[in-house]
Amino acid sequence: MNFTDIIYTVNQGVATITLNRPQAMNTMAPNMMAEWVQAIELSRDDPAVKAVVVTGSGRHFCGGGDVRGSARLAAQAGPGEPPPAPVRGVSALAIPRILTTLDKPYIAAVNGGAAGGGMDLASMADIRIASEQAKFRMAYVGIGTIPTVGGCYFLPRIVGIARAAELIWTGRVMEAQEALRIGYVSQVVPPEQLMPVTLELAHRLAQGPSLAINGIKRLIYQCLELDMEAALKAHEAALPAIQASQDSLEGRRAYIEKREPRFTGR
Repeated sequence: MNFTDIIYTVNQGVATITLNRPQAMNTMAPNMMAEWVQAIELSRDDPAVKAVVVTGSGRHFCGGGDVRGSARLAAQAGPGEPPPAPVRGVSALAIPRILTTLDKPYIAAVNGGAAGGGMDLASMADIRIASEQAKFRMAYVGIGTIPTVGGCYFLPRIVGIARAAELIWTGRVMEAQEALRIGYVSQVVPPEQLMPVTLELAHRLAQGPSLAINGIKRLIYQCLELDMEAALKAHEAALPAIQASQDSLEGRRAYIEKREPRFTGR
């Protein structure tokens, strides 16, 4: 498949999605959103892909919405009329929806600025690794609106209600080291190490027991919405199929034989 606003590559079980509108800070153009969805679908449906990485080209991860274009569209609306759909960020909502179907690890390598919807899109990743040059900003209040891509859902689940409310209400810039301190990102690394470190983790996961890794991801997100008893039952229901897998048998055999396991994803 040919893409124009992203770069999609697969190498040794890891798919990498690179947002490729550096001249526009990788802002959320409708075509880029559509291609992003297609790339996630490709990753989801390709049995050779075991983990997915998303990053940005140039100096920015994603600058959020195209505020100038949105302002032009909003000016076309009459008094009391809602702004056109692109202003409301409807096209970007396809990303979190398609990600609910991706059981594979999804890692954001945040190379630079992630603002507004760009920070929301980073928040959708299972794990975030940041360059020392990364900056995060929930920039919505500054333009008189609310998060448009699910920010009020994702951010409190990562950093807690109080920190999420403060970041969203003030719209202040959060530097990479603060993001690490509050648990928003897992690692902060020098810019030249961002992709090597991220891909090392992605390849490690890709080489692991994918049935178990994907099952863990499903349970983590499922259990966020369950009480403890329902969560325990979900674990109990998932366990037999995983323990009967070839990878589980291989893992236990390797432990007994004191050697590294050789997982095959079956």
